[in-house]
Amino acid sequence: MWKYFKEIITGFWSLCVGMWIVLIHAFRRPVTVQYPYQTAKIPARYRGHIQLKFDPATGKPKCIVCMACQRACPSACIELDGVKPEGATRKELTRYQLNFTTCSLCGLCVESCNFDALEFSREYNLANRDKETYRKMDLLTYRPTHSVAAADKRWSDQVDAGNAKSHALTGAATKTESTGKEQQP
Repeated sequence: MWKYFKEIITGFWSLCVGMWIVLIHAFRRPVTVQYPYQTAKIPARYRGHIQLKFDPATGKPKCIVCMACQRACPSACIELDGVKPEGATRKELTRYQLNFTTCSLCGLCVESCNFDALEFSREYNLANRDKETYRKMDLLTYRPTHSVAAADKRWSDQVDAGNAKSHALTGAATKTESTGKEQQP
């Protein structure tokens, strides 16, 4: 008989704890992002699909067709070709295709590139109804909408602004200690 009442009391306690949690969270701001109109903050180390880096002076890709990325890829999703023009000292890239449907985003291709010609993109919204779009992504003609350097600069500016704000607050606290008067920030 005691076991029966113990289960009733335990169940009622569990119900009260659950309702308390619901009551606490009912008055907080929602965490949901209204997607088409707002976007979530992307972490600084987010790794999207790979993309080629282009030389700003010439507008040509930095890739010298050494095939290190293709050899390092465990998914075998990178295909590239190049031609060496007459009188040139290095090959020029003619085709760089990524099969994003099989890419595991491991990063071995980016790490193996000795010429800093590959990077991860910051694009996260790659939704499409056609699978063929990602089966043969031509990275020579693909231009990112979000520059990694610009995203890193925005990130460092936000961090610097946050640090400046915290330094200003600690500086105000130091001034208060030296004058001996309490100030409210």
